[in-house]
Amino acid sequence: MRARRKTGGSAGGVALTAVMKRLSTPLKWLVLISARMKMSQQQSAPPKTPYGPPISLEAAKKAMAAAEAEALAHQWGMAIAIVDSGGNLVMLQRLDNTQLASPRLAEYKARTAVEFRRPTKVFEDAVADGGLGLRVLTFGACVAEGGVPLMAQGRIIGAIGVSGAASHQDAQVAKAGADALG
Repeated sequence: MRARRKTGGSAGGVALTAVMKRLSTPLKWLVLISARMKMSQQQSAPPKTPYGPPISLEAAKKAMAAAEAEALAHQWGMAIAIVDSGGNLVMLQRLDNTQLASPRLAEYKARTAVEFRRPTKVFEDAVADGGLGLRVLTFGACVAEGGVPLMAQGRIIGAIGVSGAASHQDAQVAKAGADALG
């Protein structure tokens, strides 16, 4: 009878180790992250909040002024974008000393918030949780906090996106803009 060599694990563990040795480094990371997947993770249905008419220029100016005031109060260099309920850019403002990529990212956050009917923080959290949450990376959504839908009479009339500081600070400024509309 042949003696079995102790591997310290199951046969499946040995097979996984052999496969891992053949994978490229990025694929190894993906396998390791996916291995963390929570079996109890449930997929949530998208919000059913209805879309309304596009945000008016007057309402967009009101949200922009509140967001700008919040950013300036903390001396944060930021870009602030407002899109209508169809995802079309209505206003874009870049404050002094804002990094060059921020206007593009602010618009991307706003579009994601309106297209998916939810704050972009939801996507950031999904990716951070790993497992099934990594599917978000295939949706074309911005996965950074700072995009918030704009509401009027229970309907989405647009969204605001902010970029230029830490994600939670971007969200704070976006919330100030959204709150200005009531």
